[in-house]
Amino acid sequence: MHPKMQYTYVGIDSHKETHTAVFLDCFFDKLGAISFGNRQDDFESLIRAANQLKQHGTELLFGLEDVSNYGRALTKFLMAANQPVKHVNAFLVAQERKNLNLDKSDLADAECTARILISRFISLPDAEQDERYHILRTLVVRRDFLARNNTMLKAYLHSLLTVDFPNYHKFFSDLTGKTALAFFTKYPSPTLLRDTTAEELAQLLTQHSGGLLGLKRAIEILNATDLIYVHEVRSKTVQSAIRQLQYNIQELEAVEADLFLVYEEFNTTLTSMTGLDFVSASKLLSCIGDIRKFSTPAKLAKYAGIAPVSYSSGKKNMQFANTRGDRELNSLFFNLAARLINTFEPGHKAFNPFFYDYFHRKLSEGKTKRQALKCVQRRLINIIWTMLTNNEDYVNPPMISVDSH
Repeated sequence: MHPKMQYTYVGIDSHKETHTAVFLDCFFDKLGAISFGNRQDDFESLIRAANQLKQHGTELLFGLEDVSNYGRALTKFLMAANQPVKHVNAFLVAQERKNLNLDKSDLADAECTARILISRFISLPDAEQDERYHILRTLVVRRDFLARNNTMLKAYLHSLLTVDFPNYHKFFSDLTGKTALAFFTKYPSPTLLRDTTAEELAQLLTQHSGGLLGLKRAIEILNATDLIYVHEVRSKTVQSAIRQLQYNIQELEAVEADLFLVYEEFNTTLTSMTGLDFVSASKLLSCIGDIRKFSTPAKLAKYAGIAPVSYSSGKKNMQFANTRGDRELNSLFFNLAARLINTFEPGHKAFNPFFYDYFHRKLSEGKTKRQALKCVQRRLINIIWTMLTNNEDYVNPPMISVDSH
C-alpha cells in the first residue's frame, strides 16, 4: 500500500467563530464537508464526524492554513488527541485555488488545503508542538508593531518641530534621547524660551544629559532660535506627541526585556554570529520554529523561498527566483546577507570577510548582484540550520581590511 493510501485527508479553513472542514481520499475524491464552531465541544464533534467520514482502514491527517491564530485552539486540541496536524502554507492554498479556477470561499479554501495535504504529503511541516514558539512569535509581532509606531511617532514629531525649531537637529542628534524629549516637553515652542536665561536652560540640559551638555549648548540654542510667537494649540500638540512617544518607548523596552527572557529559554547559539542580536535572532527562530521540521538545509531553503525554481522543457532547463515560501523569513535572510557582505570605516573593513569574498567571487563568475546575494542567503541557510540542529557556535572570521572591488 502506498503511504498516501493510509490516510483520509482533512483540510480545514479556520475563522474566528467557525471552521470549515473538507474530507478527501488519496485520489482527491470528496468524502464530505462540515462546519463547526471554535469551542472545545465543537472540536469533539469534529472528531466524531471525521471518524464517520474517513475511509475504512485509514487514519486521519489534518491540515490547517492557520495554526497560530484562529486555528490555534483547534491545533492544540488535535495534537493533544494524538492526531497528526500539518501546517499548509497560505500561498500554496491561494495557488491551488487559482489553478482550479475556484472562487474564494471557506469550502474552496478547505478543499484546497486538503488537496495540498495529498500532493505535498511529505514536504509539509508538522504543526508546532512547543508552546514557547507561540510565545516567542507573540512577542516578536508586538515588538515589531511598537518599533513601527516609534518610527511613525518620531517622524510626526519631527514634522512638528522643524516648523518652529528648524535647527533643532544641530543640538539634539537623537530626537528620542532623554535630553531632547525633556527640552521639548518644557519648551514645545520658541515662545516659552523668551523669559528663560542661559543658566536655567543649562541646568535642564546638564540634568538630563548626565553632565555632557551645559551652558555652552544652552547659549547656542538661544542664539539659534527665533523667539517667535507660536499658538498654544501647537505647543499642546508637541507635548502630546512627546508623551505618546515616551510611553511607546517604555512599552518597547518592556517587551524587549520579555523577549530576551523568552529567547534565552531556547538556549540557541544564533547570537554568536556577528550581525545577529537577540531581536533578529528571535525573529529568525519564530519564523523557522522547531528546526526538526526540516531534515535538511535544502528543505529549510525551500520553505524560506530561497531555493530556485526550475523550469525545464526538452533540452532547456532554466532556473528562476522563488517567489513562494515564507516571505518574512526570506526577508530576514536577505537583510542578514546584505549586512554580512558590507564594509565599514575606518580601514574599509569587511563586516564578515568570508561572506564578503564569497559574494564578490560570485560576481566575478558572472552573476548579478541579486543572484550573488541569493547565493549568500543559501549559504547562510546551511549555517543557520547547522547551528540550530547541532547547537554549535558560529566562529566569526576576524574583521580585516579588504581591497575595494
